[in-house]
Amino acid sequence: MLTNFLPAEHVKDIFEITPDRLKEKGIKGIITDLDNTLVEWDRPNATPRLIEWFEEMKKNDILVTIVSNNQKERVRLFADPLHIPFIYQARKPMTKAFKKAVTSMNIKKEETVVIGDQLLTDVLGGNRAGFHTILVVPVAQSDGFFTRFNRIIERRILNILKRKGYIQWEDQS
Repeated sequence: MLTNFLPAEHVKDIFEITPDRLKEKGIKGIITDLDNTLVEWDRPNATPRLIEWFEEMKKNDILVTIVSNNQKERVRLFADPLHIPFIYQARKPMTKAFKKAVTSMNIKKEETVVIGDQLLTDVLGGNRAGFHTILVVPVAQSDGFFTRFNRIIERRILNILKRKGYIQWEDQS
């Protein structure tokens, strides 16, 4: 049960995830969280560097779908200008939105990674649905109300995983 919270990988930020790295693993698609994974939870638009990252993925035929627990307007205002498909009010860690995203990209689960900044939503949901999961360090040190609560629980889970020897990386958040 505890290993459901264990990501397959841990990276400092989204920019460590490159098309070459993904292609080496046979990855054709990305399901990514939005808030504090791609941009700060209160930043409405993508940064120039993030736009370049999306363009690089597209140029390398790697599909991207944003799967967020946030409201439609928040996700739509971010994703539409970038022409990126999205699923809002995903209810992560429930698995339905992950399955819907992979179906809409028309690729296999084994060809997809789930990227996010939270153990309790992104990693747990991605693992439960059978995806390769990548945990990123949150972009911002501040969080929305519900996420602050989740972070307290996450900290405890990470400490247990570290004590049991499941994780070796240094805490960067």
